[in-house]
Amino acid sequence: MDLFRKKSVDQLVSESTPLKRTMHTFDLTMLGIGAIIGTGIFVLTGKGALTAGPALSVSFLLAAICCGFAGLCYAEFASMAPVSGSAYSYAYLAFGELIAFIIGWDLILEYALQAATVSAGWSGYFNKLLEGFGLHLPVELTAAYGTTPGVTTYFNLPGFVIVLLITWVLSIGINQTKRTNDIMVMIKLIIIVLFIVCTVWFVNPENWHPFSPYGIYTFQPGSTQPYGIVPAASIVFFSFIGFDAVSSSAEETVNPNKTLPRGILLSLAISTVLYIVMTLIMTGVVPYQEFAKFIDAPVAGVILATGLNWLAVIVNLGALIGMTTVMLVQLYGQSRICYAMSRDGLFPEFFGHVHEKYRTPFKGTWFFGILTAVAGGFININVLFELVNIGTLTAFIIVSAGILWMRKTQPDAHRGFKAPLVPFTPIISIVFCFVLIAGLNWETWVRFAVWFGLGLIVYFAYSRKRSKLGAEAGAKAVEAKATATTDKA
Repeated sequence: MDLFRKKSVDQLVSESTPLKRTMHTFDLTMLGIGAIIGTGIFVLTGKGALTAGPALSVSFLLAAICCGFAGLCYAEFASMAPVSGSAYSYAYLAFGELIAFIIGWDLILEYALQAATVSAGWSGYFNKLLEGFGLHLPVELTAAYGTTPGVTTYFNLPGFVIVLLITWVLSIGINQTKRTNDIMVMIKLIIIVLFIVCTVWFVNPENWHPFSPYGIYTFQPGSTQPYGIVPAASIVFFSFIGFDAVSSSAEETVNPNKTLPRGILLSLAISTVLYIVMTLIMTGVVPYQEFAKFIDAPVAGVILATGLNWLAVIVNLGALIGMTTVMLVQLYGQSRICYAMSRDGLFPEFFGHVHEKYRTPFKGTWFFGILTAVAGGFININVLFELVNIGTLTAFIIVSAGILWMRKTQPDAHRGFKAPLVPFTPIISIVFCFVLIAGLNWETWVRFAVWFGLGLIVYFAYSRKRSKLGAEAGAKAVEAKATATTDKA
């Protein structure tokens, strides 16, 4: 059996499903912003400012440009093959079944771990919000065991509950999902704009001098950590993780050939502008060195410096909503990839079952929702978080390489959107991704290799034998053999 048997564009499109097509450009843009703007704007800005100083705004721009190159590749694939499955489906088209399965297996880990990890951060902000009203949960129920050194905790109850609530919203239909996401993203954007409008008056331009204290890339005496614009870009790159999940909504999108590329690129553009404006204001209000005191909550440091204490509760609410939309989009993307893999026979039919009333992959959504809720509730997954990064970067590399390959092997295929400056665009995307992967620690490489090995075992023990594409190829081979035998007779 051929491990690298491929699907054609016509095959992928012909397998379109009974999922409801109700998503428009606005919904997809909101979906992308929902996935992108979350922990990045509320947490990573502090660490980034200490690494690059006020030039963190340039780091965000650099990371956005590099993500933009990958986004252009995703947009082209999405216009060629507007089907569920994102990078999994694109790999099936360009490189064949084995590579597609490995990428799908990789994305399942990425989406589940990110949602579970964000649920831990969500719990922290939720507890702060409760404290603002004089309410307190038992300490034992505020985090997973071993999360905070010196504090006895057993279970992350708020994180567990929010993941189950999001799973319920996802399971009852795409209309409810998009409406919930659209509302939350609009509230989040209003809160971010409110923060900008209220704090911009406190900016002291002197805090921007020197603008780039560490230059492009440098080491400080006695430190092994690199400083400067490029290292900060490597940190904040992960603020943009999530826009790729937009392409997994292809089968629920109206006119996906045009709508998907617009949604991907618009969400990236809007998020980038907000990140840069927020960064300039934050480093203008607070000298960048002082973010060391507020490394986990840099926005709180800015509010403290302005004296606008009333804004703290509103920003806490914005952080909660921001993280909720991130979890929603990650769990949504995961359920659609599992659905696509099940439809191809690589996963059990259970994950591809579409609910008659809600027209969603109901069982698969709840299976992974409960699994993610349990993982976020009981397991200290901070040590595994870098797996999200290596998983995302691997998917970016495969999609970018796929554009190079498809332009060579199928130059005349219909493309509703064409990435500009090919081959330079995908090559730049691939190079940048490899640079960031090289910067991850060796434990992440080992864990990823273990997950990769488990995926190969599942593929050869289960998926390869049950592949629908393989069954079709086998049936054709038998038919051809029978025809040849008849002709000889």
